[in-house]
Amino acid sequence: MGFELSAEEVEAVQTELARLREEHRDLDTAIEALESLGPINQIQVQRLKKRKLYLRDRISHLEDQLTPDIIA
Repeated sequence: MGFELSAEEVEAVQTELARLREEHRDLDTAIEALESLGPINQIQVQRLKKRKLYLRDRISHLEDQLTPDIIA
């Protein structure tokens, strides 16, 4: 059921992973900064946390594409 990615596809996935991981780290910093300002920004914090969850799911999906299927 699995298929192998070409070298170009692997490189594209790795590039996208790096970009998503960087955005995920940047969101951590932004969330910390907003939380330090107090409860005024809770809606914005919640939006950033939702984005972080989306990024984590996307990162996981892309990592799965790079990992070959192992039939147990």
